[in-house]
Amino acid sequence: MSLRNCLCRLSIFMAALIFIAGQGISETKPGLNTNDTMGTLVTADWLSRHLDDPDLVILDCTVRIVPKEGGGMDAMSGRGDYEKGHIPSAQFADLMGDLSDVDSPMSYTLPTPEQFCAAMGALGVGDDSRVVLYDSYGSVWAARVWWMLRWAGFDNAALLDGGFRAWTAGGRPLSTEVVKPQMKMLTADPRPALIADRDEVFAAIEDDAVSLIDAMHKPHFTGQMVMYGRPGHIPGAVNIPAMSLLDETGNYQSHDDLATMHEGDREGRVITYCGAGIAASSNAFILLRLGFTDVAVYMASLQEWAADAANPLVVD
Repeated sequence: MSLRNCLCRLSIFMAALIFIAGQGISETKPGLNTNDTMGTLVTADWLSRHLDDPDLVILDCTVRIVPKEGGGMDAMSGRGDYEKGHIPSAQFADLMGDLSDVDSPMSYTLPTPEQFCAAMGALGVGDDSRVVLYDSYGSVWAARVWWMLRWAGFDNAALLDGGFRAWTAGGRPLSTEVVKPQMKMLTADPRPALIADRDEVFAAIEDDAVSLIDAMHKPHFTGQMVMYGRPGHIPGAVNIPAMSLLDETGNYQSHDDLATMHEGDREGRVITYCGAGIAASSNAFILLRLGFTDVAVYMASLQEWAADAANPLVVD
């Protein structure tokens, strides 16, 4: 991917992401409605009004990020946080357990679509359900489950804008009750194009028709921080950190003063990646809301890529 092409695409994507992130605040804007057509992003007020809808399933997707001894961060199940208090009727979606292939040497490896749909069915998600997902850490975990649902063929899901923080900020009720849901049938209808693998990413490095987006923090992108064995980013990638899509409240960014945006190739292939396919799912979520039609997440991301010296990384 040429530098000129990369810089051009960066300006397009940054303007586009800023624009669409602003679409997620007002309930009168696309994808965020006041009626039963919930769209892909809902407010805490919307969820409060629809809390008792019989077809609505709420999933807490939290994974806790905690400091490790000696530096760095570690991930822990968010089930303990869920049990201390969650949105009423919410079920806990375990990304470190039922929603991953726990036999894989890599974290958060995708299960088969059938295994994933069975796990969703056990949480009460069926073919006719509507699903709202949230977490307590920047919506990236909820976005990952949202992307997995879409990958498995299920579209009627939305993120709670601002997540758990937005719910509690309004003084809304919490529950410690854990109710076993009624088992439902969720039919797998996989969309493999929503997932990129190592070979596709490797080929994309030399393909100007494919754009790579790195969702990691800038210090990791530039090589100043090392979390996956080797420093740097995949050649040709542009850096749009997932956390930069959020405002200080944890909601997706709003830029009401944005008058115009750059026009980009919304039909071109875009692959997002991060460390383990979590943060990258938030970027992919925003790109789909914008109208990009060919977006994929490199789920194995840097935990796979950096482990093999044959896969190039560059340092700025």
